[in-house]
Amino acid sequence: MTLSTFAEARRAFADNRDTPRDYLERCIAAIDAREPTVRAWVVLNIDGARKAADASTARWKAGQPLSIVDGLPIGIKDLIHTSDMPTQMNSPIYDGWRSGWDSASVYWLRHGGAVILGKTVTTEFGVGASGPTTNPHDPARTPGGSSSGSAAAVAAQMAPVTLGTQAMGSIIRPSSYCGVYGFKPSFGALNRGGGHSLIPSQSYIGTHANSLEDVWQVAAYIAETAGGDGGHAGMQGGLDLPAARKPMRLLRLKTSAWDETDAASRSAFEAYLDRLRAHGVEILDPDSVAAARDFEADFTDWLKVYMDIVCWEMRWPMAMYAEKGAHLIGERATGFYKHGLAMTREQYRTALDRRRRYGEQFATFAAVADAIITPATPGPAPIGLKFTGSPGFNALSSGLGVPALSLPKLTVDGLPLGVQLVGFRERDADLAAIAAWVDRIPG
Repeated sequence: MTLSTFAEARRAFADNRDTPRDYLERCIAAIDAREPTVRAWVVLNIDGARKAADASTARWKAGQPLSIVDGLPIGIKDLIHTSDMPTQMNSPIYDGWRSGWDSASVYWLRHGGAVILGKTVTTEFGVGASGPTTNPHDPARTPGGSSSGSAAAVAAQMAPVTLGTQAMGSIIRPSSYCGVYGFKPSFGALNRGGGHSLIPSQSYIGTHANSLEDVWQVAAYIAETAGGDGGHAGMQGGLDLPAARKPMRLLRLKTSAWDETDAASRSAFEAYLDRLRAHGVEILDPDSVAAARDFEADFTDWLKVYMDIVCWEMRWPMAMYAEKGAHLIGERATGFYKHGLAMTREQYRTALDRRRRYGEQFATFAAVADAIITPATPGPAPIGLKFTGSPGFNALSSGLGVPALSLPKLTVDGLPLGVQLVGFRERDADLAAIAAWVDRIPG
């Protein structure tokens, strides 16, 4: 069964060809069929979802939907608080823990008539040990992380849209591996209130869906209602997906992640660039743009810079958790916070200065290109569930605060591989318009 996009479903609700309750039941049928293998969900609230869908059905029949998300079955990553379900963050420290309130994003989704279906699997605190989720295309492979369950639930047709979070590659990477659309807006564009963010200076809320229209509209609805983080006006652009706009020039960046990319994935990506060229788009190589060439040369130690920031910022609450029970924290998360404890404030300041310099260099690309294009990941999903894959192509946008989209355009050895478009800070709608055009070019 292929679940229609929610944008399509909403049009069907409006002319009585479908109802929110019937649409939800198709999601539940997919959960019953695929969840035993995919394992995307931590907890489900089927009774609550049916009650919400029935209320939405009545509103649509009366011609009085509350918003563009009325009737939307949506999964919420288990780092984001929900009043009616626990938030456990894949950690025994939070086993069964309930905040008793909705996060800002969930609160406004619920008030707009969205159907909060359940909580999706995350890695430990979004940085550590993997959960049980498998890739819907091959259960022997990772779905990516840390928004593992969010991307997998959409790919398995269990929900049309889910919320994810990202600090390095946690939205774009699983979207690529699972073959769905993933959207990480500009920094501060969507209100993170009521979520569990270990890395406050470079973490984001974003969306996964089976259409570009859905990832944009749900993010735009959150921006319209919950706004952005404090000090941020919220995501640029209106509720409708911006009209497609052909880019004149796209700048490809390789960074060190190109060295990680396997030959088949390189070939598939190069072929896609050729298709864009055939449609009149100029592809700029970093060697031909002095600023890009300098950026690539300077960006070689990006992983150390970003990881120093991550490790310093997560010292609290991780050190406090360790005091309560070090055996309850996984090896990966332990390594991160211990590295942070060993750092000095000057080392953190140095990392911030480097990140700021990267951002200043990156901003100059807006004068020569409409957007940046890269593979979304260095290849298809790796075999095994412990390693969630490389953030090599994704940390670029996370650290710089700029928007990024993964489009499910490529297939390598029968597995999905995303094409990533990266835009410029607080120009999310511009990036979406370019993505709408690029998305029309077949892979």
